Amino acid sequence: MSYSTRAEVREMIKDDALNSIIGDTFHDEEEREALIGPIIDEAIADADGEIDGYLAKRYSVPLSRPPKVINKLSKDIAIFNLYSRFGIDEESAQKIYLTRYNSAIKFLTLVAEGKVSIGADTDDPARAAAVGFTVKSNPRLFSRDQMKGM
Repeated sequence: MSYSTRAEVREMIKDDALNSIIGDTFHDEEEREALIGPIIDEAIADADGEIDGYLAKRYSVPLSRPPKVINKLSKDIAIFNLYSRFGIDEESAQKIYLTRYNSAIKFLTLVAEGKVSIGADTDDPARAAAVGFTVKSNPRLFSRDQMKGM
């Protein structure tokens, strides 16, 4: 199971960028979509493998019920994989794909280090929000009732 779908990734790719990814040869729309599909699938598989590489340190992968953030990271990394096939010009609007990729990797690094939890280890979202913060203290020695009249 992939963390993102072909349709989700395809929606994020501008039509004029498709020619750069599949080549400059003219293709009609149907033929172009047939050519780009397997390339997108490969980019998603690579992205998911990269995500699993980071998550494997703390979670059982692949995640059976991935949180929404993993879907976003999968799409961002897959898009980067597609654009990096022909090179990313850091002086152009394409730099956003590199920035998103770097942000995704930074987030995944924090997850692997245990500094961030994605909440994938629980089925209850409310409980997932509470993970990571607990207080442990000694038992109470005095109470209001014990202190009355002293």
